[in-house]
Amino acid sequence: MKIALVSEHASPLAALGGADAGGQNVHVAELSAGLVRLGHEVTVYTRRDDPQLPDELLVPAGYHVRHVPAGPPCRLPKDDLLPWMNDFGNWLQCVWSADPPEVAHAHFWMSGYATRVGVAGLGIPTAQTFHALGVVKRRFQGAADTSPPGRITIELELARAFDRVIATCSDEVFELVRMGLRRSNMSVAPCGVDLGRFAPVGRVAPKTSRRRIVTVGRLVPRKGFDTAIAALTELPDAELVIAGGPAHGSLDHDPEAVRLLRLADELGVRDRVDMPGQVSREDMPALLRSADVVTCTPWYEPFGIVPVEAMACGVPVVAAAVGGMLDTVVDGSSGRLVPPRDSAALSAAVGRLLADEKTRAALGRAGRERACSRYSWDRIAADTLRVYQRIAAAGSTSDTAAAR
Repeated sequence: MKIALVSEHASPLAALGGADAGGQNVHVAELSAGLVRLGHEVTVYTRRDDPQLPDELLVPAGYHVRHVPAGPPCRLPKDDLLPWMNDFGNWLQCVWSADPPEVAHAHFWMSGYATRVGVAGLGIPTAQTFHALGVVKRRFQGAADTSPPGRITIELELARAFDRVIATCSDEVFELVRMGLRRSNMSVAPCGVDLGRFAPVGRVAPKTSRRRIVTVGRLVPRKGFDTAIAALTELPDAELVIAGGPAHGSLDHDPEAVRLLRLADELGVRDRVDMPGQVSREDMPALLRSADVVTCTPWYEPFGIVPVEAMACGVPVVAAAVGGMLDTVVDGSSGRLVPPRDSAALSAAVGRLLADEKTRAALGRAGRERACSRYSWDRIAADTLRVYQRIAAAGSTSDTAAAR
């Protein structure tokens, strides 16, 4: 099967930890590789953000990446890219008119916008994965939401126009139903984990004699790292590692890093907070293995790949009961769930685990088993492929839906 994945801002080649580089980049890269392992031809279309990038390249995992000329060839915040999506879509239309894929799968709403332009009149079956919904972002960020004003309306139009919406978690399905989308037009295919790389056995990052709490993500307020810092005041024998953001030497110029370190100073825990900056994918498993507990405490989270990676490493997880973590972390079995933005609940849950080695080990084993049974990329790729085959067999309804 010839498959096109469109990921306008999240290149599978990008380094993680930057402002717009995170779980979607991993998802697109690993899904592409998994589909190739199943014997299919995959091309990822992403925006050219560097003039030195080749037009096309074949990555070692076996899929192609094509850099689409849409907007200036430099890095731009993803929320600034909408004006260039018609150009992106028109470029796809030219390419696909001559050599159409059998299915086009858009990742993120602006990719969906471009894909809808690209498939117009061509009869190409389409799938949409949002990775995050504008209505949820607006609910939690309010006036701080930097999304283009029309995002929520466009997302609803795309959800209705595409042949299938592939949600990453049950919570996203509920949100889409509340928006008016039929449940029968949705499937769920979560993010996955590389079970060979993220495993209990392997290199372990150096650590002090203190108990270690690790948390990972982009340095943005919604990730809730301030909740973890506040919880540290009730955990006097523990240290907190916050991995993410720019390289270590650039943290002084990162507003969120500055805010978090100032908070740590105010709360008297600065000596127990380590912010190493961006951690490479190669080094991430070693960091997770060094943790006694991994915490994930965002206000909201479309999926949350870090809990699954920690579980795959056999490390117990304490996570906020939001978004995709309601699916991935089974409270009391593979980890603990706590209310979001509740440092007291977080410190209590983490404190109990740090004091109970037997329970930590049991949760770690259960987490590894859950990661292996549900979140391997081979399973995710196979689940996604079944969606592709279903919509390809039915024939595209995108043009019909777009005309209604």
